[in-house]
Amino acid sequence: MWKPDRLNNQPLYQQIADDLEKRISYGEFPPGSLLPSERKLADQLGVNRSTVILAYAELRSHGIIESRSGSGTRVSKFKWGATPKHTPNWHRYVEGGGFLPNLPFLRRIREALQLDPALIDFASGELGPDISPVQEINHIMKENHYSDYLGYDNPQGFVPLRDALVHYLSRHRSIQTTNSSILVTSGSQQSLYLITQCLLAPGDAVAIEDPSYCYSLPMFQSAGLRLFRLPVDKKGIRPEDVRTLYKKHRIKMLFMNPNFQNPTGVLLDTDRRKELLDVASELGLPIVEDDPFSLTAYDGNPPQPLKAMDSFGSVLYIGSFSKIAASGLRVGWMVAPNSVVERLADARQQMDFGLSVVPQNVAALFLQSSYFQPHLERLRMNLMYKRDLVVETLQKELPNEISFTVPNGGLHLWCKINGEVNDNKLFEEAIRQGVVFVPGSVYGSDSGYVRFTFARAKKEEIVAGITKFAAALRAVLQS
Repeated sequence: MWKPDRLNNQPLYQQIADDLEKRISYGEFPPGSLLPSERKLADQLGVNRSTVILAYAELRSHGIIESRSGSGTRVSKFKWGATPKHTPNWHRYVEGGGFLPNLPFLRRIREALQLDPALIDFASGELGPDISPVQEINHIMKENHYSDYLGYDNPQGFVPLRDALVHYLSRHRSIQTTNSSILVTSGSQQSLYLITQCLLAPGDAVAIEDPSYCYSLPMFQSAGLRLFRLPVDKKGIRPEDVRTLYKKHRIKMLFMNPNFQNPTGVLLDTDRRKELLDVASELGLPIVEDDPFSLTAYDGNPPQPLKAMDSFGSVLYIGSFSKIAASGLRVGWMVAPNSVVERLADARQQMDFGLSVVPQNVAALFLQSSYFQPHLERLRMNLMYKRDLVVETLQKELPNEISFTVPNGGLHLWCKINGEVNDNKLFEEAIRQGVVFVPGSVYGSDSGYVRFTFARAKKEEIVAGITKFAAALRAVLQS
């Protein structure tokens, strides 16, 4: 984001006015569009509100913008030669699109992190640079220059990567498959998007865990799907609940994360796994298994995925590099029947003609390299260290105010606040204190739950971050 230059001799307000005029002339803010409020723009630019007031006054004096009580500040429709009938109502288009925006809390998290990069981040679900294989991937890129033709690739994904995934899935996940049953995607969310768009229809009923990361994804509602929840207890979902939902609502598909579930960290009980697969086979019900966290098992013994136990062909298996290596590679995969892979590959080709070959090549080389296994071992050790710091600091700072079960893998700690608290007040107070997290209501829970993601924050930030959260919680509880 552009920021005014404090070393420039030109006054700050004039720099802001000039920048806004340029962006308006480029069409970034069309005639009639609403500009940010004075307070919001001041926060974004890191200046006093009075500076923005002067900038807006400068633009208003030239007829470039206009302000009306109760309507905010808008770009003039007449200065730029446009009458109301010539100006598209972009606000109506933005509000009327079929693809819904992110939940307000998630948009606020993104905004807060953009405005203040110094915030300690317990919200972002990705590995921090201190535990990502940055050096290893840089070595691979230096040692292996991609020299083949950079044209459109196979719509199912780069063949050498699919071949590498066949061996990876067999060795690390006990999944036996062939490269014709693998679709390479840009990550788990693209896999889910393709499934909801291509294998389901508006009005279909689907089951998700409660709480669940899926609940935070508007793509389900955008696809017109009806969501029904399966409560998660200390052993995961109950298979008999799946049968009940099927009989009552004729659910068409089940979406779940059985290993170190997001957000709870729960591991689906072994007996329930077997029973769930039996129920799915009996009902002819597809299960979409999202498995981003298994290889983070802190004891070095990753739990088997459902797909490894699936002898009926009921499970569509989704994986990704994002939680075990580097989210920036944008490489994920899906294991599915060949007919499903071909259908989804065709749909993805309509969207973008396929993924970039270069990161797929890097991912393939990394999977096959001598770097991969040592990286996994270091990752587990570092994640466990960060988890322990979060747990120890919470026990010290909030021994009676918060409760949780310590997870044995994954990136998250799921906490319940022992007392009534307003999620929005706690969230905003935490930002004021200098830390950001995800309120549990984002995942479908009642208020009073918190998800701390400890993978992104640096080790030296964790104690300070939890201490700041504790101060925010005490302030809100006391008020």
